[in-house]
Amino acid sequence: MRASAASGRSGTVTTMQIILHLGAHRAATTSFQAYLRAHRADLEARRLGFWGPWRTRKGLLHGVAEAPESPAQARRATGRVRLALEGARKTGTARLVVSDENMLGMPRRCLRRATLYPGAGERVARLAKAFGHVNTICLQVRALDAWWASLIGHLIPRGAPAPSEETLARIAANPRSWRELVTELACACPEAEILVTPFEAFCDRPDRLLTVMSGLTHLPVARPGAFWRNRHLDLSGLRTTLSDRGEDPGHMPEGEGRYMPFTDGQRACLREAYADDLFWLEAGADGLATLKADPDPGRRRLTLAAGLKERGHTHDGSARRLARDR
Repeated sequence: MRASAASGRSGTVTTMQIILHLGAHRAATTSFQAYLRAHRADLEARRLGFWGPWRTRKGLLHGVAEAPESPAQARRATGRVRLALEGARKTGTARLVVSDENMLGMPRRCLRRATLYPGAGERVARLAKAFGHVNTICLQVRALDAWWASLIGHLIPRGAPAPSEETLARIAANPRSWRELVTELACACPEAEILVTPFEAFCDRPDRLLTVMSGLTHLPVARPGAFWRNRHLDLSGLRTTLSDRGEDPGHMPEGEGRYMPFTDGQRACLREAYADDLFWLEAGADGLATLKADPDPGRRRLTLAAGLKERGHTHDGSARRLARDR
């Protein structure tokens, strides 16, 4: 992996690896950030620095990921990031984890466009230019039916209306999935190593996720579930939210428990797309990215159907099977 270099007074060269943790939203990113904050002192002793939303959203990345209003704004934004990086390097930071899911884009834009992170490639290209170099990009993916349901369930209490049947149909029929997003990221930042982790394996183990992206071992252990944050409301809570603001709670599906707005047929389409994504990643992702499974051999891993493991790139055009739910 490439690293930045700067000459010290002695003429030696110090390096700092930059790791962009892009999330995604609703993929235990807030939980991961809570773990990093809770163990900041221990991690700094290991020369690992952390910039999370509490820093990145207070002006540091303003005018960086979003298209700048002018070349002058772009230069100022780049200068601001480079100064912050130099400050981190001078404190002895060897690895810097920048974790903010908004670097990929905004959830409302995804829902409005009924697609997975439109324009993410352009955003990450601007980020890479501002940082000067990026060693590692980490993306946590999730089954698309569950991801969209969680995203919508998160947005409704924040003012978004319940999605229409047309919107849900557009989401289910949209061909854009994690594979397209990974390909965009590889084009936007070709020098970076792209690591993809499944939410289903890492959602409750931020310590193991940090090991995967940083290479550090013997990190503070996170008890399963100890850092889960930002869970969305269940159906009862969402109905109450809609009713309290004068909207029809009948827009919610019938029943109780977890919110799932898609029909069985739509869910099948989304889950098949996710199975295709995992097959592509497990087969090598055309050399663009590396799929990282949970490094704990004592835990069950997310696997594909047995038949998929015997298939290669020549089978891309044919139908694929879903692994059974576990």
